Amino acid sequence: MLSKNIIKHLNALQRKKFRNEFGEFILEGEKMVLEAVQMFRERIVKVYCLPEFAAENNLSGVDFEVIEEKGLKQISGLTTPNKALAVLRQEVASAEKSDFYLALDSIQDPGNMGTIIRLADWFGLKQIICSPDCVDCYNPKVVQATMGSILRVRLHYADLSGFLKETDLPVFGALLNGENVYQKQLNRNGILLMGNEGNGIRPELLPLISSPLTIPRFGEAESLNVGIATAILLSEFSRG
Repeated sequence: MLSKNIIKHLNALQRKKFRNEFGEFILEGEKMVLEAVQMFRERIVKVYCLPEFAAENNLSGVDFEVIEEKGLKQISGLTTPNKALAVLRQEVASAEKSDFYLALDSIQDPGNMGTIIRLADWFGLKQIICSPDCVDCYNPKVVQATMGSILRVRLHYADLSGFLKETDLPVFGALLNGENVYQKQLNRNGILLMGNEGNGIRPELLPLISSPLTIPRFGEAESLNVGIATAILLSEFSRG
């Protein structure tokens, strides 16, 4: 049976303030928890799961507690809780030197952030550089949207202006008035900068862009979702 203090602590991890204070975050769902157990167990603080999850999976070497469905509902942030929930340590690491970066300016929607993290994982990017006002990557909605990719992609929150000024790499910015991406010969060398959902890339970063890019419009839609745009551009950078 879960104590009141444990329930209070786990519920607190739904909020950024307490996630940062404790350096922990919550991962929910059988598939993601099992992947953490198999591949990232050194980051696991504790697993809380239903009896059938414990019986069906090898949890040796992991601190876990079997609880009833009622208990899982008390600590879950999901409308319909799954069979397992894990508390993991946040990863703290400085950005590694690379030939190709994805940088995000003020991405606000958790679903978009989760999608972009998953895309980075798909295209083999191990890190993303984010402006400080981007949504927290350990927000439960972000974590769910990554479908486990949060475990494989590091996010670094930093002043983008300083980061872009210090680099020798070309900076490619996703803009409405850039060069047609389908007419560019691109390779994975540079920084791809994606902007805010409603406002795009902030004005002070525009002078730092050496190669503005646009995805040409063939229909009447006003704009593309930032996740979709990121997918198209990463695909183009990965072709060369």
